[in-house]
Amino acid sequence: MENPKKIASLNMSKLIGGKVCEEFTPGYYGVCAIGGMLSAGTTHLAITPLDVLKVNMQVHPIKYSSISTCFTTLLREQGPSAFWRGWAGKFFGYGVQGACRFGLYEYFKKVYSNVLVDQNKSLIFFASSASAEVIANVALCPFEAIKVRVQAQPHFAKGLSDGFPRIYASEGLHGFYRGLIPLLGRNIPFSIVMFSTFEHTVNFLYKKLIQKRREDCSRTQQLSVTCLAGYAAGSVGSIISNPADNIVASLNNKKASSLKQAVKKIGFLNLFTRSLPIRIMLVGPVVTLQWLFYDSIKILSGLNSSVMGDTEEFWPESSSDGRLHVFISLQDNWKLGKFWVEF
Repeated sequence: MENPKKIASLNMSKLIGGKVCEEFTPGYYGVCAIGGMLSAGTTHLAITPLDVLKVNMQVHPIKYSSISTCFTTLLREQGPSAFWRGWAGKFFGYGVQGACRFGLYEYFKKVYSNVLVDQNKSLIFFASSASAEVIANVALCPFEAIKVRVQAQPHFAKGLSDGFPRIYASEGLHGFYRGLIPLLGRNIPFSIVMFSTFEHTVNFLYKKLIQKRREDCSRTQQLSVTCLAGYAAGSVGSIISNPADNIVASLNNKKASSLKQAVKKIGFLNLFTRSLPIRIMLVGPVVTLQWLFYDSIKILSGLNSSVMGDTEEFWPESSSDGRLHVFISLQDNWKLGKFWVEF
């Protein structure tokens, strides 16, 4: 006689098709949040040295006029350990942000798709990403405030453990959220552009380049699409958000006391150009890896990769009777319909 627990496990596996959970359940959003946390935290940790260069070039533009100058000067004055300053803020801060960004994006997309039934899908992408990003940045802001100061002010603190009490003792809660408005100004446009670009690029690649349904693609093909779309999304998003990124660095390091003063001190043109090359070097690969890790976790959990097209896709096939069948797939993350048309 078979073990009842084993039978129940097998039946459950058949019931949900090998998935760890069904889509749009609390478990599903939990998987998305965990995927977002791991993908964002690990990738941001990996590029900490580049982030140190970026922040110092933003805060001390005269001293560090180029990437090479910044690298050699920091190495000479502070040693190799300088390039890993702020690693804890990167890992934990962006891990929390990633959990909220990806998990809540999936949640809000489901909510808004039910409310905005007849609206253009881009509007749903915009609203979902913006809503998720507000919450994600409230969670990120204290970590970001400490990270930026640790990276640009060597004697401020060693990391989170002494950075948190030091800011709270001198500035209170306001010290942690000094850069919240510019942070929202940087990350909300970035998130809107990133998610929307990713969604439409994925749909374009399947429809125009691969010309196959997602279900007919291997895992390698699906993840390759994810990487291409992720790089496009990250590169475009970094250009859009660069002005606010410069302002965040200036405010958190007290180079300016207000948004207006920061803009005036940095200069309008410099808002768009300062540290942009290194940001593209940072953000493009990071977003690519984030989407790769995120989709890999979803696929390993038995869930679909992030394919959320908003257009009809036509896949012609021939039948044995000589008639042409056109398969119309109306698919996205909140509904799936398929039907045949014969000619």
